[in-house]
Amino acid sequence: METHPKLNHSDEEKMFDDVIAKDIGAFHERGLNTPDWSKSSPPRFADGIWKFIELNHRFNNLLWDEEDLARRRNVPDSEIAANKRAIDGYNQKRNDAIENIDDLLLQRLARIEPEATAWLNSETAGSIIDRLSIISLKIFHMRLQTQRDDVEQAHIEACRQKLGKLVEQRADLQHCLDTLLAAAACGRAQFKIYRQFKMYNDPALNPYLYRDREK
Repeated sequence: METHPKLNHSDEEKMFDDVIAKDIGAFHERGLNTPDWSKSSPPRFADGIWKFIELNHRFNNLLWDEEDLARRRNVPDSEIAANKRAIDGYNQKRNDAIENIDDLLLQRLARIEPEATAWLNSETAGSIIDRLSIISLKIFHMRLQTQRDDVEQAHIEACRQKLGKLVEQRADLQHCLDTLLAAAACGRAQFKIYRQFKMYNDPALNPYLYRDREK
C-alpha cells in the first residue's frame, strides 16, 4: 500500500498559518462595519480559501437581512415569498462556500496520515468558520441594541448581558477552530465532508418540483 510522505514538524506548524481564527473574526467584523458591504463591496479575494471565507460571510449577511425582511407583516405576501426564495438561494450558496472551504483544507491535509487514536470531529472546520460568521452577525446586531436611545434601560442591560455571552461563545469557537486545525496537521484529529444534499433546492429530488415539471 502506498503511504503519504510525512511532513516535517515545521511544515505542520505552518500548514494553516493563513487560517487563524482571530484573523477570520477580524475580517468578519470589518465587513459588518462597512455599510452595505454584502451588497455593494467588490470581492477582496479572487481565489484560494479566503475567497470562500469571504463568500460564506457575504451570503450569511444577505441571509440575515432577508430573514429580517421575511418577518414583516405590513407588506403583501408576494414580497414575503420573494424573501423566502432569496433565503433559499443564499442558503445554498452559503453551504457551497462551506464545502469549498473544507475541500481546500482537506487538500492540505492529504499527505497527513491520521494517528490510530485521532479523533473524528463531528463538525468540519468549514462549519466552524460558518458559525463564526453567524455569531459575528449576532454580536454586531446585539451591540446595536445596546446603543439604542428609544428603549428602556432594562432592554439595554439585557442586551449587554447577551452580548457578553456571544463574545464568550465566539472566543470559544475560535479556540475550537485553531485546536482542530493544529491537531489535524499533526494527525491527531480529522474531519470529513459528507455534503449537504439540500433536497429541497434540487428539482430532481423535491417531489413538489419534479411532479410539477412532469405535468
